[in-house]
Amino acid sequence: MSLSDKSYGLVSGEHVADLLRSRSEKALDDLEDFRESWNRMPLDGYMADGGRYRRRRHATLSAPRGGGAYRVEAHQPHYQTLDYNNLNGGIARHYEPFEDTVLRGSTMDSLVTLGCDLFGRLAPYSAWHIEAHQFRIEVNGEEVGKPTPEGVHRDGVTFVLMAMIGRSNAGGGESTIFNLDKEPLEKFTLTDPLDLALVNDERVYHGVSPIQQLQADRPASRDVLVITYRHKGA
Repeated sequence: MSLSDKSYGLVSGEHVADLLRSRSEKALDDLEDFRESWNRMPLDGYMADGGRYRRRRHATLSAPRGGGAYRVEAHQPHYQTLDYNNLNGGIARHYEPFEDTVLRGSTMDSLVTLGCDLFGRLAPYSAWHIEAHQFRIEVNGEEVGKPTPEGVHRDGVTFVLMAMIGRSNAGGGESTIFNLDKEPLEKFTLTDPLDLALVNDERVYHGVSPIQQLQADRPASRDVLVITYRHKGA
C-alpha cells in the first residue's frame, strides 16, 4: 500500500476486508447497514451545472499526529477554492451530516483509522483535518451522471482515500490518475465493495468518467466514500 513510489495505490476490496478484520474482529460488523445508508441520501443542492444526479452527505473529523485516535468534530460546511473546484468551489457548502450511527459505526471507524495509519506513516509529524463524503451518482435516462463534474482535479488536501461502496446497473465510472502536467498515468475502475484508491493529492490529479445505465429500463447508481486528510498544525 505504499504511496511513496508513485503517489497512488489500488487495493482490492477482498484484501481490504481481510486487512480490516485482521486489525479488529468487529471492523465490518455493520457493513451491510453502512452500505444501505447510501439509499437515504439527500440531493446535492450545490451543483452549479444544475444537475440533479448527485446525492451527498458530509462529516468533519480530526486526528492528532502520530496516531489514529481521531475525533468527530462539530458539523461544519465544506469549502474548496475555485483553484481546486472551478465548478462548485468558492462558497461554503452546507451538506446534510452523516447519520450518527453510520459515522460512529465500526465500518466507518475502521476505514478512517486505516487512513490515519497509512498516511501517518508518510507524514508522522502531521495532525490531520479529515473530511468524509458519501457520494451517490445516479442516472435514470434524463441526465449524464458525472462522478467528478469539475473534471480532472486535485482536492486541495494532502491524501485521499476513495472506497467503492456499491454499483447498481452502472457501466463506466473509470478513474484516471494524472501527473502534475495532467498526463495520464493509469486507468482503473473501482467495482467491488471496499475496493480502495489511495492518492497523494499534492502530487497527482484524478478524474472519473461518467456512468451509464447497463439496462435502459432501470436506474443506475455508483456509491463511493471519500475521506480526505489535510495537514494541520498539531
